[in-house]
Amino acid sequence: MNYILFDDSRHESLLPLTFLRPVADIRIGILTIREKWEKYLGSKTSTLTEGYLSKKFPAVVKEENNILINGGALPDKDLVSSIHKLKPNQALVNEHCIIAMHLTANEIENVDGVEHEEIEYTNEHVCLHHTWDIFAKNEAALLADFELLTNGRRSAKVDSTNTLIGKENIFIEEGARIQCAVLNGTTGPIYIGKDTEVMEGSHIRGPMALCDHSTVKMGAKIYGATTIGPFSKIGGEVSNVVIFGYSNKAHDGYLGNSVIAEWCNLGAGTNNSNLKNNYDLVKMWNYTHQSFVETGLQFSGLIMGDHSKTGISTMFNTGTVVGVNSNIYGQGFQRNFIPSFVWGSTSGYKNFDLNLALDIAARVMERRGRELDQHEKQIMKNVFDRSFTNRRVY
Repeated sequence: MNYILFDDSRHESLLPLTFLRPVADIRIGILTIREKWEKYLGSKTSTLTEGYLSKKFPAVVKEENNILINGGALPDKDLVSSIHKLKPNQALVNEHCIIAMHLTANEIENVDGVEHEEIEYTNEHVCLHHTWDIFAKNEAALLADFELLTNGRRSAKVDSTNTLIGKENIFIEEGARIQCAVLNGTTGPIYIGKDTEVMEGSHIRGPMALCDHSTVKMGAKIYGATTIGPFSKIGGEVSNVVIFGYSNKAHDGYLGNSVIAEWCNLGAGTNNSNLKNNYDLVKMWNYTHQSFVETGLQFSGLIMGDHSKTGISTMFNTGTVVGVNSNIYGQGFQRNFIPSFVWGSTSGYKNFDLNLALDIAARVMERRGRELDQHEKQIMKNVFDRSFTNRRVY
């Protein structure tokens, strides 16, 4: 079988987190959605996504036996089993969307016009529809990934300077360095990845994942369900946060019920509110509707797109959305929606010069041994043009 993870209309509803990636490359739990599928399927996947992303994420299509899987659906044993049972021209569906289809190459080219038999899938499974689903459903995803990654394996040991509570729910990969920390697995599993560091005085309550090559700074307080993606640094107080990777919140300040994409940096003392003073349900900006919509949640914090940054002591209101490549600073609470490619503060924003934004992004990535390649530059240029309407409002 040839497996292709496809994007549907939720690619837009998950903006700004999908401006620079397909839905399947969102991290939730411990792994990205793509990494989960590839482990369950025992096979590599490709992507059918937006045209401007397709050069970096091309689809690999074979003449026969292509299985298209919705990139927003998280796998489990029952779902994978049902997908494997699909015959040609059959689709697995639920009340919300098409979950998977079995198609030929010709049918993929004309997928909207293909007639197929629908097989109803009634089992519950985790699926992303909105940006806030990522932190709201992170606990379920983290529990599933913990089982997937640790089943039948033995945790590495840590030295006696640490306090481990609920040790049976704590798994530590080789190369992790942990000293004088408190890890409490009684509230959920804790996964500490390869070549990570948990500095002295840190307190961690599960469920929590610290992915490979990441660091928890001294005295940090981390509440679940939190995921710190690879090559990231975290400090201060965080609760129910998902960081995709290569992003830092290395200093004091509170971050709760939030999602931070890649290559972001939160300056010292950056704080967000995750609960309104009147305890009302939170609204968040939605790119599909071009307006604020109800999340149905009482706790919602900050959604931040790739390559965005904050200055010291930046404050974000409940339910704030920040686009990609924006640089935010200044006293007082920022606006609840800050578009992509702006530079400014509470006193006003101006357009962020595209070439300067690309130059900064290249320098940031170079420090981590990564290159901003031509495909990524072209994607950012496309997003710069696409986000013009939102900037014009400002």
